Amino acid sequence: MSENGPLPARITRAGQGIDGTVWNVLGHTYYFKANCDSAFSFETYDPPGTFVPPHIHPTQDEFIYVLEGTFDLYLDGEWLQAKTGDLVCMPMGKPHAYYNRTDTPNRAIFWVSPGRKLKELFDQLHDLTDPDEVVRRSAACEVDFLPPGSVPGA
Repeated sequence: MSENGPLPARITRAGQGIDGTVWNVLGHTYYFKANCDSAFSFETYDPPGTFVPPHIHPTQDEFIYVLEGTFDLYLDGEWLQAKTGDLVCMPMGKPHAYYNRTDTPNRAIFWVSPGRKLKELFDQLHDLTDPDEVVRRSAACEVDFLPPGSVPGA
């Protein structure tokens, strides 16, 4: 288990990250919100056409609270949509993906429980442009991407 520590008391403003930490991950902007033993959270800005392909968190439950826009989601074998105000629950071990297939940006709050290695992963992925290296580093931090073509419509 990672050494994230206890949750500190704080407010992190919308569109800002803790200590100014903002990650650019393959076209997405992620604002660091919280990291502790029990959870890791980040705010996303997802321009039109951005996506995170099908993957599995074998050691974490993941959640999305949609702040603005519509996400097309692959969730445990089904294609679904989440809109502003919706909460998406993605259980550990279940394949999932999200896509902004609209013509407007989306914003959301994501979090995983427990925190584990996701902050470490985002630190490594910041400004990385090689998708194969993203997949390799993700696997080392407990995020396993499914092979391309394994999910119809993805």
